Amino acid sequence: MSRRTTRSTTDNIETRRQRVIEQIATLGPVLPGSLVTRSSRCGNPSCHCHTDPTKLHGPYLTWTRSVGGKTITRALTPEQADRARAWFDNAQRLRELTDELKRLGVEHAQTDEHWPAT
Repeated sequence: MSRRTTRSTTDNIETRRQRVIEQIATLGPVLPGSLVTRSSRCGNPSCHCHTDPTKLHGPYLTWTRSVGGKTITRALTPEQADRARAWFDNAQRLRELTDELKRLGVEHAQTDEHWPAT
């Protein structure tokens, strides 16, 4: 690859990297984990939830995440869940954007004349 082509490729990668960084900067709050809706049976054997599977208790909204290898679950009100949805979406978008930064780093390393050829 010529020096001019390498420079053009490097500039293109840097432009794309700057766009990703700008997108990251515009993200609002991020919240790791998932919003889960659950229904369940209670401990009362004579309750309707034990005789009719379509009449479980709930739905209950929970925030589930992993902390130190352990699953942590927290109940949320509908209002909290509505607010948190955007934060979960932001966390997903942040993961996508950081993955793109990693791909750009690899692409840069593979086209940079100062990196050893493979």
